[in-house]
Amino acid sequence: MFVHQHPYAPFLFDGVEKLIVGTLPPPRFTMGQLKEGDVDFCYGSRDGQLWPILNRIFKLNLKFETSFEAIEQRKDFLKRNKIGVCDIVERAERLKVDASDLGMLNVELRNILKWLERYPTVHTLLFTGGNSKNGPEYFFRKQLKAFGLQLEVVNDQVPRIHRFTHPKTQRKIATVSLTAPSGAANRAVGSLTEYKRLKDENPSFNTLDFRVLQYQKFF
Repeated sequence: MFVHQHPYAPFLFDGVEKLIVGTLPPPRFTMGQLKEGDVDFCYGSRDGQLWPILNRIFKLNLKFETSFEAIEQRKDFLKRNKIGVCDIVERAERLKVDASDLGMLNVELRNILKWLERYPTVHTLLFTGGNSKNGPEYFFRKQLKAFGLQLEVVNDQVPRIHRFTHPKTQRKIATVSLTAPSGAANRAVGSLTEYKRLKDENPSFNTLDFRVLQYQKFF
């Protein structure tokens, strides 16, 4: 059994307004066995698309390499734009050493509601995926259920938007379930009506282009 411990603490700071909420990075980040092109920071996998998406939206000229400078570029961007990162999974066990959300067993969650209480300026959670089993929205719904709460639908079209009232602070917080920034989600993207329409209009349009259009509305 492989114990998949999240290698990074939540990246939070005074004044943060939005939180990126995922699950776990690939196991090699836990094991300290990064590949060439990985960045030793949240969402730093060379195979992931979050930073390439943000790089295009904000024209950041990011470095995609295992270096201190690459890490600092990302931290500086997040602080400037008041965006934090607080993945919901602290640790999980795996029979197979891979990055599959479905493969996580005996999952230990981070208390997102507690972090939201500590950082009262947060008004939006950006889930890196929808409500599929063991995804960030799925786990967050479980945390809300423990308080007798649930997400209220604001927009049921992809990307789905919800809101909830924090049980202690009573402030309303929005959630956005973005299309996952991973290659594994490309098949789902390809089946979306909006993606097909844009692809028909421009045959060179691809799944990364689609995510760029989606993410820029919320970042």
